[in-house]
Amino acid sequence: MTEPTEPTEPAAPTPPARRPRRARGAAESLGQIVLAFESIIIFLAGLVAFGLKALPPSIPAWWTIAGGAVIAVLMLAVSTVLRHRWGIVLGWVLQAVVAASAFLMPAILFVVAVFGGMWAYATIKGASLDRRNARLMREQDSANGD
Repeated sequence: MTEPTEPTEPAAPTPPARRPRRARGAAESLGQIVLAFESIIIFLAGLVAFGLKALPPSIPAWWTIAGGAVIAVLMLAVSTVLRHRWGIVLGWVLQAVVAASAFLMPAILFVVAVFGGMWAYATIKGASLDRRNARLMREQDSANGD
């Protein structure tokens, strides 16, 4: 007598090879962090300005919420293109827009000082770190004699 054989299961298909992640520089990584957190603060600042009725009476109060939301969304959008030089420039433009909003609500100056300083550090020091890392990689490649 032969023993019954157990049915064999078909081999599971192998998952497709994953594409390696793109290397990100320090300026891009730090800039994304700063803009993402600043977008939250700016949206909340728009809500605060609405509650405080910070705009002149001739401008409808809902513009503060709309303005805060638009700037916050723009910051999130710009954070995705920081690998390009023009993305960093757009980030600086957004920082200037936030600084200009301090004319309507002076408390924004605190946000400008904190996040503007972090943005400056992220872009300036991050670019310096990126140049240093690129130089070290070139030196490492040439040290092998290849």
